[in-house]
Amino acid sequence: QVQLVESGGGLVQAGGSLRLSCAASGRTHSTYAMGWFRQGPGKEREFVAGVSRSGGTTTVADSVKGRFTISRDNAKNTVYLQMNSLNPEDTAVYYCAAAPTGRVSRVTDDYRYWGQGTQVTVSS
Repeated sequence: QVQLVESGGGLVQAGGSLRLSCAASGRTHSTYAMGWFRQGPGKEREFVAGVSRSGGTTTVADSVKGRFTISRDNAKNTVYLQMNSLNPEDTAVYYCAAAPTGRVSRVTDDYRYWGQGTQVTVSS
């Protein structure tokens, strides 16, 4: 069992930055691949970024490429999502998730554990 708690969301103006954090507890965090997903108003949940269990492999969605960066610190059991050049289309609830496979994945079904989410609102 892994418990995930996101933080760092909030209200920001377009062009601004936020850094989301996801603190993990429970079973060994470093054995899981981690991902960030988001769900905007009236939209389905979508993949944002993923990182392998070692942190050596990352992938991001095309919609955020060049603006968002995922990283992890296994010593702190924490995963981060650095979000730059935010725009109103990035407004969503952002979720952290853990995948037992350990391999980076864009597939929602690969992720077994989910946090409660943190709201990000970007004003124009």
